[in-house]
Amino acid sequence: MPEKINLAEKLSGFEDQWSPKIITRYNHNDIMVVKTEGEFVWHHHDDTDDFFLVLKGRMTIETENGDVTLEPGELNVVP
Repeated sequence: MPEKINLAEKLSGFEDQWSPKIITRYNHNDIMVVKTEGEFVWHHHDDTDDFFLVLKGRMTIETENGDVTLEPGELNVVP
C-alpha cells in the first residue's frame, strides 16, 4: 500500500525553529518540513535546489534575482 504522509501530523511532532525534519525521500531527494520564525542567514547550495511551500503564515525569500513573498498555498523553487 502506498505511504500517505500527513503534514499537520509531522509538523505537530516538534517545536524547534529552523531545524528541518526529513519526512520522506524520492529519487535521491529529501522531503523536509521545517518551522520558521524570524530571519535566516542567506546561503546557497551548489548541488541542489530548495523547494519552499508555505502552509501557514508568510515567508519572504531573498534571492539573487529579487525577493519572493509566499502566502499559504504558494510555493517557490530556488535554484
